Amino acid sequence: MEHLAGKTVVITGASKGIGAATARVLAGRGADVVVAARDAEKLKALAADIGARAIPCDVCDFDQVQALMAEAGDVDILINNAGTIDPIARLADSDPAAWGQVVDVNVKGVYHGLRAALPGMIARGSGTVINMSSGAATSALEGWSHYCATKAAALSLTRVADKEVRDKGVRVMGLSPGTVATDMQRDIAASGINPVSQLDWGAHISAEWVAQAIAILTGAVGDAWCGQDFSLKTDEGRVAVGLPPL
Repeated sequence: MEHLAGKTVVITGASKGIGAATARVLAGRGADVVVAARDAEKLKALAADIGARAIPCDVCDFDQVQALMAEAGDVDILINNAGTIDPIARLADSDPAAWGQVVDVNVKGVYHGLRAALPGMIARGSGTVINMSSGAATSALEGWSHYCATKAAALSLTRVADKEVRDKGVRVMGLSPGTVATDMQRDIAASGINPVSQLDWGAHISAEWVAQAIAILTGAVGDAWCGQDFSLKTDEGRVAVGLPPL
């Protein structure tokens, strides 16, 4: 993991779950980690624990994201991890305002990260962006119209960004981890909607596994996945990042 030593890494949605686990793993490998999220207190506690920098930020607000990147400095790696699936509801029962809020976080949040980080990466001729994706990007799941639509949009952003910046030395890829044992899975289980909510808790992988995959993808392994989603739901994907097969 020598490729991470001294690299400035910004992680959004870093106060818990995959984001917090990733911050711990990357900081432990020598990266200069900047954790960002709306929950300032949790963020500060995490940063103090792992020796990271904490910058409260709402990814829905581009001015805040731009300020985040400016304060972080020359960003080598951006992990666009902030995301939400709440509230889960069938289309006919969905709340338009809540549905729109998911779009703000899952789509605009990714776009804002790309828009704020890419100019500096392009100017330096290097950089890596990993957008947190999902199997929902290419699936249709009852009650998840907001999540499926927004993850499909995020995948499209990954593909377009790759076409625009790969020849400028910048890598953009997605990571589809499968189901992960985080608070989001508890919300999914509580909804009782679609087969994912019925999965046994033991079927979910740990956030630490996802963090390990992210750490490896930030290195040379990630070269093969530019412009697409890397999946942890296949034996090939797991072996590629040193995790046990299914």
